[in-house]
Amino acid sequence: MSQTAPEDRGGELGRDDRPDPATEAFVAHRNLLFTVAYEMLGSAADAEDVLQETWLRWAGVDLGEVRDQRAYLVRIVTRQALGRLRALGRRRESYVGPWLPEPLLTAPDVAEDVELADSVSMAMLLVLETLQPTERAVFVLREVFDLAYDEIAEAVGKSPAAVRQIAHRARAHVAARRPRGVVSPAETRDALAAFQRAVETGDLQRLFDLLAPDVVLLGDGGGVVQAALEPVVGAGQVADVLAAGLGRWGAAASLRPAQVNGYPALILRVDGEVNTVMAVRIDDGLITGLYAVRNPEKLSRIERETALRR
Repeated sequence: MSQTAPEDRGGELGRDDRPDPATEAFVAHRNLLFTVAYEMLGSAADAEDVLQETWLRWAGVDLGEVRDQRAYLVRIVTRQALGRLRALGRRRESYVGPWLPEPLLTAPDVAEDVELADSVSMAMLLVLETLQPTERAVFVLREVFDLAYDEIAEAVGKSPAAVRQIAHRARAHVAARRPRGVVSPAETRDALAAFQRAVETGDLQRLFDLLAPDVVLLGDGGGVVQAALEPVVGAGQVADVLAAGLGRWGAAASLRPAQVNGYPALILRVDGEVNTVMAVRIDDGLITGLYAVRNPEKLSRIERETALRR
């Protein structure tokens, strides 16, 4: 049996090379497992590592002892992701500048699942970053994947009663910090189109009018490329930074809409190469958050769609 986590090959296998039952089960749930890991970690690269660790453990399991393969796999991936999340917390403390989740180019079906799209949006992933690791695992498994409390308890090593308390605490924490009201993809798309026009025409007043007075711009360069090392706060300052930053590339730069993490976003290319992925948070019709991912190590998933499942 391969020690590398198998991929979904989209029906390439013939009758004579059908995978063994362990591989078949893993491939069937792979997109779900990746989504669980990604929502817990905010990093596709780390989620893939967690999938590899999950596969190595799953490959050694006696399937005759497994009643529910999906639940068992989710339990393994959750435990692996929790361990990695605790280690990443220490690493992110020394990250250069603001840390943002790794953006994913997503298919239209993610946007059609409103709850899934909301859960993987850049704005929500940043809210999830403010939870403790176990709180985050419980919130994701309960609110996004609708697992029963006893299943979650097995995954996180707590009693069902404790998990209920953690879930209640996590829900209240997230509710106090998540975007106000439900913002449809159409609203986000319209706001981004207006934002794009204002930037491309250099209309600072129009750009200013789209931004909330207390808007925050976060730029993630990871110390690899230039980005503001501190959050930029206030409509005037954000408009100036955007105008100056985008203006310096001139005709070499192009802004194009794309579906990123389940919501409309903008991709900036310079000389044809992906330079920045820009996502937004909208509250009460105005842009309250701008998230500019520039770290090249986080941009590899923007050239191809990533499948996410619940």
